[in-house]
Amino acid sequence: MTEVPKPKDAPLTSEDYEQLLDQYQFSAKEVGPGKIVKGRVIKVTPTHVLVDIGMKSEGVIPIEDFTEAVEGRLPKAGDEVDAVLEKTDRKEGYIILSKKLADTQKAVETLEQAFAHGHVLPGRVVEKIKTGYTVNVGLNAFMPDSHADLRPVKDPAKLVGQTVKVKVIKFDRKTENAVVSHKLYQQEEREKKKKNVFSQIQKGQKVKGIVKSLTSFGAFVDIGGVEGLLHVSDMSWGKIAHPHDLFKPGQEVEVLVLDFNEKDEKISLGTKQLTPDPWTNIAEKYKAGDKITGKVTSLTDFGAFVELEPGVEGLVHISDLTWSRKMIHPKKLLSLGTEVTVSILDVNPVSKRISLGLKQAQPHPLELFKQKTHPGTHLKGKITSITDFGAFLEVEPGIEGLIHISDISWEKIKHPSAKLKVGQEAEAVLLNVDVERQKVSLGIKQLEGDIWEDFFNRQKVGDLVTVKIVRIADFGVFVEILPGIEGVVFNSEIDEKKVENPADVVKVGEAKTAKIIKLNARDKKISLSFRQALADLQKQDYQRYVESQDDRLTFGDLIRDQLRQLQNAKKPAAADEEKSHD
Repeated sequence: MTEVPKPKDAPLTSEDYEQLLDQYQFSAKEVGPGKIVKGRVIKVTPTHVLVDIGMKSEGVIPIEDFTEAVEGRLPKAGDEVDAVLEKTDRKEGYIILSKKLADTQKAVETLEQAFAHGHVLPGRVVEKIKTGYTVNVGLNAFMPDSHADLRPVKDPAKLVGQTVKVKVIKFDRKTENAVVSHKLYQQEEREKKKKNVFSQIQKGQKVKGIVKSLTSFGAFVDIGGVEGLLHVSDMSWGKIAHPHDLFKPGQEVEVLVLDFNEKDEKISLGTKQLTPDPWTNIAEKYKAGDKITGKVTSLTDFGAFVELEPGVEGLVHISDLTWSRKMIHPKKLLSLGTEVTVSILDVNPVSKRISLGLKQAQPHPLELFKQKTHPGTHLKGKITSITDFGAFLEVEPGIEGLIHISDISWEKIKHPSAKLKVGQEAEAVLLNVDVERQKVSLGIKQLEGDIWEDFFNRQKVGDLVTVKIVRIADFGVFVEILPGIEGVVFNSEIDEKKVENPADVVKVGEAKTAKIIKLNARDKKISLSFRQALADLQKQDYQRYVESQDDRLTFGDLIRDQLRQLQNAKKPAAADEEKSHD
């Protein structure tokens, strides 16, 4: 017989009360301490969460059970929760529940399943301990330092508080001890991504990625879970000092797949290949002799690199920086980022090299110097260096002239240091400017005028002069007539007797009277004679003697006087001869 349902508003009978009591008693027996019950959140207070578990009294869960859980969040009214019935608070009329115990029981089951089947679990890193980390996966588990990440963790403090995915690598149900690894999870994920990436990429393919890290040789870019190397040489057509000049970690970039090797897990990437090679038609754009403005991008000991356009740089060698003879370091002349005008010296598309000249883009300083000065101009400066052949005088900044040793003094000197010293202020006469050979000739002796010209104007053949013997040769001797003016006395003119070796007759440093017998103004040559000078001096002595005698002296008196002198000279000779015979 089918039971007819009662109307909803029908009054309860004693039989109904009895049935409800039986149901309650049955439920109370089933829900004992330690059992997991389901409930619905009624209210959340600062200290507890009230839960309806379908009994007379409401359940109470400490708020810490939620805040310290893996998910670490508070519930809201209406949310369903699982909890373990701990005890009944008769005084307050509440049933004490523990979500923490429920989570632990479920966690033990979950850990056992994850350990057995390799499942992945979420875990919140609670704290850093001596050899690893405490990770809450429903209950506290241990994660060794070596399993915290694929790479060594530089700042462990940043990991604390984070929720990470882990794999269970060890679990004991009895002791509820578990060891977990975030690294194993990462490795598995990387393998999945690697297979996915290598199954899809192709050479020449454009892909987007994230810059993960920078080194001195390039940047590692994540292109879907696998990192490829963007080498510094493939970043730009131009030269760059360091990858961080173009990229920074976390930056999104578009790259071109240049090559890859799945076995070695290597992917080569490039960004410069996304734009045309600027060197393709370089010879058409830049020709020798052209002047162009560029920016200094690098300074080295051997020169400066100048960017002519993005990706195209040329080298200004140190020898082409300035017209100065001195090698000046590029850093003393230029600064990074400075715009300069340079001249194209050479273009080599094959080797991708352009030679530039900074000095060639400017007029040669000697050109300007020659325009404002002329031979004969008196110049002042400082002696910068001395060599065996002369001394250099700086007449303007960057312009030095050579004072040849023969132009230092009219006197003959063995070395320039006899007259000049480095750092000495000096005045000189400009003799010549040779722009093509980059030479400036100066002279100091010319400040006094041409002593040769003056000598030839004052002296004539037949003059007697006092000279000093300065050198002896096989054919004669060289004598100094005036400082800077020398002449020669040949052997035949040294003495009345025949002279074969001048050193037997005269010595260096000896002063004698000589007669000028030849003058060659064009070749600046002077011939002199000691022999003729002696004869002239004797004549002069005789003339003075004659002039000093009485005017009444006759010729006969002179003859008699000469005869007496001869006789007097013979008498001592005869006496000496008699003594020799005795």
